[in-house]
Amino acid sequence: MSHDISVDQTACDREPIHIPGSIQPHGLLFVVERETGTVIAGAGAIEAFFGKDWMRRSICDLLAFDLLERAQQAPRASEIILGKQEIAGKVHDILGHITDDLILVELEPAPISQLTPEQSLSNLDAIAQKFEASPDMASLFQNAAVAFRELTGFDRVMIYQFTEDASGVVIAEDRNAAFPPFLHHHFPASDIPKQARALYLRNRVRAIPDSTYTAAPLRFADGIPRTIDLSDVALRSVSPVHLQYLRNMGVAASASVSIIKDGVLWGLIACHNSAPLRMPFAIRSAAMALAGSLARQIKAKDEAENARERLRLRAHEDRLIDNLRLNAPLQEVLTSAASNLRQMMLADGFAAVSGEALFAHSGPVPDLDDLRSLIGFVLPKMRDGMYHSHQVGRLPELPPHLIAVASGLAVLKLPLEEDLFLVWLRAEQVQIVEWAGNPHKDASRAATTPLTPRASFEAWSEEVRGIAKIWNNNKIDAMNRVGRAIYESHQRQRIARLNRELEKTLAQKDELLEQKDFLMREINHRVQNSLQLVSTFLKMQVRETDDPSIVQHLTDARARIAAVALVHRRLYSDNYVGTVDLARYLSELSHELFLSMGEEWRSHHRHDFAPVLMDADRAINLGLIFSELITNANKYAYGGAPGPTSAVLDHHLNAVRLTVADSGGGRTRMATGFGSKMLNAIVGGLGGEMEEADNNPGLKTIVTVPIQFTPRKESLGG
Repeated sequence: MSHDISVDQTACDREPIHIPGSIQPHGLLFVVERETGTVIAGAGAIEAFFGKDWMRRSICDLLAFDLLERAQQAPRASEIILGKQEIAGKVHDILGHITDDLILVELEPAPISQLTPEQSLSNLDAIAQKFEASPDMASLFQNAAVAFRELTGFDRVMIYQFTEDASGVVIAEDRNAAFPPFLHHHFPASDIPKQARALYLRNRVRAIPDSTYTAAPLRFADGIPRTIDLSDVALRSVSPVHLQYLRNMGVAASASVSIIKDGVLWGLIACHNSAPLRMPFAIRSAAMALAGSLARQIKAKDEAENARERLRLRAHEDRLIDNLRLNAPLQEVLTSAASNLRQMMLADGFAAVSGEALFAHSGPVPDLDDLRSLIGFVLPKMRDGMYHSHQVGRLPELPPHLIAVASGLAVLKLPLEEDLFLVWLRAEQVQIVEWAGNPHKDASRAATTPLTPRASFEAWSEEVRGIAKIWNNNKIDAMNRVGRAIYESHQRQRIARLNRELEKTLAQKDELLEQKDFLMREINHRVQNSLQLVSTFLKMQVRETDDPSIVQHLTDARARIAAVALVHRRLYSDNYVGTVDLARYLSELSHELFLSMGEEWRSHHRHDFAPVLMDADRAINLGLIFSELITNANKYAYGGAPGPTSAVLDHHLNAVRLTVADSGGGRTRMATGFGSKMLNAIVGGLGGEMEEADNNPGLKTIVTVPIQFTPRKESLGG
């Protein structure tokens, strides 16, 4: 391959590197039908080992063992270890991979090792123990770089960590004089395209023994090329762009071992050599096991560090909760807790803003107008009342004078009576980033312009401004817990305040009830005395006349006065204050009415009253209507004898309907007497209607009145 090969870099992320149609020439590949074991394609110098008639033969015959049976018993389909086999005088490692209806069988020369399997396992265990004994991350990574270089024999081994933007940085390195140092150098995300990162998750070890190789294409029995997924094949040919990249870097052989933490590609162990160097299957297997041990130690140390930080955050949180338990005004609590809240999040400044007021602050913070400007800037960007970024200073919307103090910003919104905003700020930390080559050199070129892989890897420094230390997940969680603690404390104080106000209101109500009870008893006493005087006067008038009609009228008048007295006494014997449960009121009134009529009448009566709240004045009038209708049934329905009566109260929307019925002789009087006039007057005064209907047998009187009286509007004549 020519060193001046030209490729379209913009297509790198779309290049189908998993189906190259060829392999690296240091090994052999057979494509076998899974059902029959027949070889239908192959790549590499197969004829040198198996002769010219290998195509269409059984793979079991070619390799002289039952490959299909071993493949069927393998625990994994992605990589089937088929063992070692001597072929044409050379020992080969044989691996298999099942993909759809095919088995991909690859053969690589296996070097003779002086180490027994037990010695290899012991060596790996010793390295794993050294990883575990590393006191911190820096020493862990350095120990790993040294261990992998000793295992693989490469000139330079780097521990390469991916960052948030998919670029990477070399965090540890072990090398000889063949290569310059890359420690702490950054590499742009474009150096490792997306589909390459996906394959690093699938194939944990990738080796290129010679960056100048000529690819060996797949050859098919029928001569028709076929697309075959070689993702799991160790011999898979790599992208020509990557090969040119390696040569531009001066790398003759390379290997990459994936560091996978919690199912995510955390980083790579990148190995470079100045001369061609093979990495046989045994070394690749050991490297993969060692990378797994390294990933577990990274996770363990991360978890230990997270645990220590969570304990520190909880200690600060406990101090805040102690302040909140004092039940002091919120502004006073935040003022005393401001320094604690700033130190808790390792922030440079903290402020609490509510409306037009700066409640509290600690450390260097902008003035109130700038704080409110920052809050207005992040409000549309909030998610669940929270916003945080360590790169606010790089946003063009941020006023330049705030970059120094607010490049890192976290804002929490608490929905109290007036929104409260807790604001943490971190100062700008200017960083000098060392890149392996200028990552922006060709950024201005057209997207379709063919480019060669970058040729320069000389150290290139870039000053990065407008960023601050990142807010990690522990601190974000702690901010949310702080918000909940303050909100819940505020709600508890609010509920306590409402309870105190309610207790005060209840005490005032009790006092009013006592006053009302005294006044009502006095008024009731006077009204009852007045009604008794009128009744006595009428009784005297009855004795002084012999006219039967006058006697009847006077007797009826006494009965109605007695009903009025009963209605009045029933209402004012309880703690009513303006509003009456009409169902309860009529039930109690009915009980007293039928007590006065006798057991014969009471046993024949049935009522069903739906609960309705009504003003006391309107309830009195409905009580009078009820009493009058029951009295009429007592006098006229059964000729003075006891008989069945019923009363029903129901309501719909803003109206109640009272129905009083009997099963007697029906309407017996055609003339309209005083009682009828009185009923019509009361019903009319309530804004209601009254009608009489046949009960088949007997009479049914229906009174409908609004629960709340609304004067009727006069209609306009046309």
